[in-house]
Amino acid sequence: MQRTNYGDMVCSIARTLDVFGEPWTPLILRDVWVGFTRFEQLQADLGISRKVLTERLNHLVEHGVLERRPYDRRPRYEYVLTEKGVELLDVLTVMAGWGDRWLAGEAGPPVLHRHHACGEISHGELRCANCGEPMRAADIELLPGPGAAAH
Repeated sequence: MQRTNYGDMVCSIARTLDVFGEPWTPLILRDVWVGFTRFEQLQADLGISRKVLTERLNHLVEHGVLERRPYDRRPRYEYVLTEKGVELLDVLTVMAGWGDRWLAGEAGPPVLHRHHACGEISHGELRCANCGEPMRAADIELLPGPGAAAH
């Protein structure tokens, strides 16, 4: 089945979905983040087919989100997050916060996040880069950016 290419759309959300929007991708990145860096570890944890995992990993390497590094003399590799990949983890943190709030149920969040700087348990939150105030969709006005004029 042909995958829709969102990368050519004049929209940063669509372009991000082109890299990150396939359902296995956030789960693969989560696993790499927590230390499952080898193919066999990822496959075992996710229960994903070898074919799909290979396609997803190749896609993430091709887009510079993961780097493939050999760890054995045989052709075996581990996958590590690049700087681009580490920044995508911020998206996962916000997704986890939403899931914790709306889907965790009475049991509560399945994972807690301890902030290295203060040592406290917290959650990801969007803040304005200029004033530091919380930034929610209702607080934002969308304006045409310089990339909009290119099309």
